[in-house]
Amino acid sequence: MTETLLLDTCAAIWAAEDRLADASAELLTHHYRSGVALFLSPVTGWELGLLFSRGRLRGSRSPAEFLRHILRVPGVRLAAMPPEVLLASSFLPGSPPADPSDRILAATAREYGYTLMTRDAALLDYAGEGHIHAVAC
Repeated sequence: MTETLLLDTCAAIWAAEDRLADASAELLTHHYRSGVALFLSPVTGWELGLLFSRGRLRGSRSPAEFLRHILRVPGVRLAAMPPEVLLASSFLPGSPPADPSDRILAATAREYGYTLMTRDAALLDYAGEGHIHAVAC
């Protein structure tokens, strides 16, 4: 069975811009062909806004258009983010990342059994501790 993926913000940006490493692109293609949903956290909308407002992400699209573009990719769905997941992000086991959005992504992955696609070293280290499943992009 194919694992369900949660894309972190960088993975979502790279997927939308067709910049993923070949292995990651093949994994997303496999999910699409298998009909397995790819999830995007609502926190990605906030992170996109920050990236645009700080000039770290530019383009012909507004942040809202960029987010809509990602969400229109076949098979991509918005992950649930109930208050319980937000609370859980404050009580993660082990040595979780310090960044609040990374903690929310980790809590979301734990809550729903998602595998997180990320290039973030702190999240990959956290996965290395065995608290979440992650795949590097």
